[in-house]
Amino acid sequence: MHPVLVKIGSLKIYSYGVFVAIGFLAALWVAGREIRRRGLDRDTFYDMGFWVVITAIIGSRLFHVLVYWEQYRTDPAEIFKLWNGGLVFYGGFLAAAAACLYFLRRHKMPFLPVADASALGIPLGLAFGRIGCSAAGCCFGKFTTLPWAIVFTNPASLAPLGIPLHPTQIYESLGAFAIFGTLYAARDRFRTPGMLFWTMIILYGVVRSFLEIFRDDPRGFLGPFSESQIVSAILILYAVVSIVRTRSRTSASTV
Repeated sequence: MHPVLVKIGSLKIYSYGVFVAIGFLAALWVAGREIRRRGLDRDTFYDMGFWVVITAIIGSRLFHVLVYWEQYRTDPAEIFKLWNGGLVFYGGFLAAAAACLYFLRRHKMPFLPVADASALGIPLGLAFGRIGCSAAGCCFGKFTTLPWAIVFTNPASLAPLGIPLHPTQIYESLGAFAIFGTLYAARDRFRTPGMLFWTMIILYGVVRSFLEIFRDDPRGFLGPFSESQIVSAILILYAVVSIVRTRSRTSASTV
């Protein structure tokens, strides 16, 4: 793979950063179109998007550093080297959701319709971001003899070299593209605010928990489960409870 996309003299443009940036822009573009389609203020959404992106980057990095603190304790300068990978999706997601909620309350915009629009952009952005992970070699998989195994040979890669590995980055990218395509095609079927957002959380949580089985990069310290599997379980439970409560209220109001 190619951790460095372009090198001009001492200037290096890292593939990981480029694809993460593409992912953020794609997510904002798709969500912005959906915001306009729903009759909401797209300019306010884009203003929020700037702060959400910054918050997501900080949250995703902070989550990673806290879980793998022993790797950074002796060399804190490594914390700021984002081009080496180490942005945890769930950390960014939770931080961005908090920033979004705060911003929307201040500007008196409804949270759930905006969350539904964002639910289309989030998996699309993640799909591009995982391509960057593949280029950098982070989030690598376990050893495998499957014919589609990936072998990293670039010395700058973060993955073990010369060993056939599960292409877990590509697995998740394809899964995220599939979630985006499914939700985008069915978005008009989700008429109750929040349903699209909660469905996205459930779909991604299931996909992520399953794919964690094949990953072999350093994990958290939560027994047999990775930190992402624990967060996935919590968020899936939250989404299921939210759907059940919303349907119960809807049914009661129609009686």
